[in-house]
Amino acid sequence: MSRLGNLGARLYRGEVGYDFIRNRKIWYGVSILITITAIIGVAVGGLRMGIEFKGGAVFTTDTKAQISTARATDVATEASGHMAIVQELGNGGLRIQITEVDTAKANEIKETLSDELGIPANDINADLVGPSWGEQIANKAWTGLGVFMILVVIYLAIAFEWRMAVAALVALIHDITITVGVYALVGFEVTPGTVIGLLTILGYSLYDTVVVFDSLKEGQKDITKQTRYTYSEIANRSINSTLVRSINTTVVALLPVAGLLFIGGGVFGAGMLNDISLSLFVGLAAGAYSSIFIATPLVADLKEREPQMKALKKRVLAKRAAAAAKGEFPEDGTEDPRDAAETAGSTIGHPRSHGRAPGKR
Repeated sequence: MSRLGNLGARLYRGEVGYDFIRNRKIWYGVSILITITAIIGVAVGGLRMGIEFKGGAVFTTDTKAQISTARATDVATEASGHMAIVQELGNGGLRIQITEVDTAKANEIKETLSDELGIPANDINADLVGPSWGEQIANKAWTGLGVFMILVVIYLAIAFEWRMAVAALVALIHDITITVGVYALVGFEVTPGTVIGLLTILGYSLYDTVVVFDSLKEGQKDITKQTRYTYSEIANRSINSTLVRSINTTVVALLPVAGLLFIGGGVFGAGMLNDISLSLFVGLAAGAYSSIFIATPLVADLKEREPQMKALKKRVLAKRAAAAAKGEFPEDGTEDPRDAAETAGSTIGHPRSHGRAPGKR
């Protein structure tokens, strides 16, 4: 068995693991800091909306231009009064995109480009895009997002419970906010491809969260009839038991997206690939993070407020304290009795290796 497979088996059995629930405040703080940064980025810098949303003109040439893309950018920007985006096409031609340009201005820009590029005006194709189309796309995207959120909450509330539905919703909002904030900070253009990417990452994020929730649902069966674990401990074991699976699926999903973003978009300059690949890359990473560090710990926080869970925790800690006083292991054998004092002061226990002799560390 590979090292990763062996680690996954040990995590599943609870022999090793990281205490996600106990350290949840650290990760809450990290998420709050990142989210605030994202919100500030959107509020200060704003989103750079593409031509599909703001309207404008797209000029393309089928023949190779006599000037560089940098010079073409300066010429188009100066002629239009708006920032131009210039991309070199595979045949050596150029694609020049300028927002907020009407028909009269487009004809004027076309003549200027013809003179500067050394290409006859008839060989330059000009396409005008109205902002109403982009507005329709944006409205449909918001509608789709709202419907998706409502259906997710309803499904999770039925399949699991309302606390898990709330936690999943918070995680989804967390992922979308971070992704949008990254777009604002790096200055990437928001296009219909970006919207598609944002809607796509919701499914990936929800998948990881549901996997952990399903494990937690199995682990909490008849939880009040036992005195080995608190709810938070079971939640922590659920995260650890699915951790390797979450890492594997996330890495496998990120690799092709990273290829699109860093190789396709960065090395070869395929700028249009960046629109969807950046949202997918950031969203997938944020989704994996929120499933582990936000959603399940939040469920544990909400669940531990229930009277029956408080009573369970009290019984578990009392049993461990009694075992500690007698110098005995608890029935589950996962904790040294001399650690009972530490456990009593914490909301959760943490996985420990089996096989130690009583009284020895």
